[in-house]
Amino acid sequence: MTASTMVGVICTPPRNRRQPGLVSLVIPMFNERDGLDALFQEISKIQKDIASPLEVVCIDDGSSDGTFDALCQREEPYIRAFKFSRNFGKEVALSAGLDMCTGDVVIPVDADLQEPPTLIVQMLAEWRKGFDVVFAVRKNREHDTKSKRITAGLFYKVFNLISESKIPENSGDFRLMDKAVVDVIRRMPERNRFMKGLLTWPGFSTTEIYFDRPERHAGGSKWTPLKLLGLAVGGLISFSNLPLRIATICGGVVSTLAFFFAIYVVIRYLLLGDPVQGYASLMTAIAFFAGMQLLALGTLGEYIGRIYIESKRRPLYIISEIHDNMEE
Repeated sequence: MTASTMVGVICTPPRNRRQPGLVSLVIPMFNERDGLDALFQEISKIQKDIASPLEVVCIDDGSSDGTFDALCQREEPYIRAFKFSRNFGKEVALSAGLDMCTGDVVIPVDADLQEPPTLIVQMLAEWRKGFDVVFAVRKNREHDTKSKRITAGLFYKVFNLISESKIPENSGDFRLMDKAVVDVIRRMPERNRFMKGLLTWPGFSTTEIYFDRPERHAGGSKWTPLKLLGLAVGGLISFSNLPLRIATICGGVVSTLAFFFAIYVVIRYLLLGDPVQGYASLMTAIAFFAGMQLLALGTLGEYIGRIYIESKRRPLYIISEIHDNMEE
């Protein structure tokens, strides 16, 4: 089979692993200026333990606090900074970081230090054993609110139930990926990007390590409840058409029941002369089924909206400035 007729991808990770030629950290940033000192202090602490050259790819996602200028002033030789022309969102910033990095292993890291960089040494040890993906899984979510713990747990269970791509519960974007895995992710062209799903979709051999998630060292979360809800809905719709099937099944069941109930009412009227009664129950039934119709239409609209976005073929992101200490 020639390459032009293939419908799949050939990506073969290396089997004999000793030391990666280059380790890439990918860090999306949005208004993180105040936390840069602490972040790079932690990264510098592990540089010797990694024992491989390091590059830190920082994607400034349209910050308004001067994050990119602060990155340009730093002297760490491993910093490569890219500035978006505006805020495109964390999922897109992470995608850009994967496009820009050049390492043999790639590790997305949050700038808030809730995912300790010290775990990277342990991740590399698992990679040398032959695992292509090493998940960092939180032991608990004690620093989250009760409502967030409940909704997050419910999301993971629903997502893993309806999707072919399984996400380990309590794992985020923090994970080690072999270059072969990243090469597969780079070939995914969709504009609606739910990165936890996309990072998991390629498969490959995986393992997990566990850690206690510390509190945020500075600032607050940029994720509002509304943004989290939008991310969760987008993730469920991006990786499964089960909501459409549920709407179809519900429509079929309700229509069938309504058909037989109509026959029952007609027969009862013809044989017993008993007219239809119950205005309140009738209005309740109408309101219920109208709500179901709107829900089904809304679900269908979500899918159509995503097709519309994909059809525009706009660039996923725009990089307006680049600062690369590794080239200087």
